[in-house]
Amino acid sequence: MRADKQRDLLDGALRVFARDGYSRASIGVLASESGVSTRTIYNQYGGKAALFRAVILDSATAVADRQIVRAAKLLDRIVDPRADLVAFGEAWSTPEPETALHFAMVRQVNADAEHIDPGVLAAWQDAGPRRVRDAIAGHLRRHADDGVFHIDDERIAAVQLVQLTAGSVDSVAGVDAGQMVRAGVDVFLAAYGADRS
Repeated sequence: MRADKQRDLLDGALRVFARDGYSRASIGVLASESGVSTRTIYNQYGGKAALFRAVILDSATAVADRQIVRAAKLLDRIVDPRADLVAFGEAWSTPEPETALHFAMVRQVNADAEHIDPGVLAAWQDAGPRRVRDAIAGHLRRHADDGVFHIDDERIAAVQLVQLTAGSVDSVAGVDAGQMVRAGVDVFLAAYGADRS
């Protein structure tokens, strides 16, 4: 398959999986949305499961690459821990149009996980979320080594930083997103700040 047709297939299938989820996506709709025949999908992937694996790994890798660069820009220098982590949380909680389809597919995957091969879910985590967590953890570890934070396990701290800031923004209706991020950073610093008691 030509590279451009392969890209069309992966992009079209991403749109379908993001909209319909894994279980409801049919080979016919996947083919139609991608501008290929059903025979092409079967010839290239053998069926929906292998196509889905290719799509989620392709998308997760691209989004993780983007997020790792973004995390580096936001966390490379920490001068004022509270202000810099608030800036991180506000940026991280702001959706990017370029990643909207991927995260729509992730929401579908989370709702439909029992119908997806656990090996595919693990591969997706390795290609995307774990790579991003490890990149954030690396920044936190470096700053902890410089005395900015007091962190024993930087991977746990990375997950908590994201959950306390960006992960909390949509959790309480009627509360200002900036307020949620600032409160989350305060909790993070109470646990990991260099001057915690």
